[in-house]
Amino acid sequence: MNIKLSTVLIVLVLLVQPLFSQKVYSVEYENQAEIKVFVVKYENQADLKVFKVRYENQAGDNNGKWFFTSYQNQAKKKIYFVEHENQAEVKIYFVQYENQAGWRNNSKKHYFY
Repeated sequence: MNIKLSTVLIVLVLLVQPLFSQKVYSVEYENQAEIKVFVVKYENQADLKVFKVRYENQAGDNNGKWFFTSYQNQAKKKIYFVEHENQAEVKIYFVQYENQAGWRNNSKKHYFY
């Protein structure tokens, strides 16, 4: 592969990656949300194990690596944290390490596309 083609591919990846980032914004009211989530106490109860990344460019592509944006218009998805498990569309568990993040219930993946 020549240098020009390699450079073009790298630039394309860097430009496209943020479009697929899992950037979320936590809204104040339920009716503002696209997805209602509930934080479970135990990992085995979760549909999705979430790791909160520090920087926007570390966010993943629907793989549980979330970046919480400061403003609603910067987010790909608006979420609302419900008080009761039965109100949630997706149950999440916050993990301590990045490599623990990911889906446990693939049937719920469509909520974050």
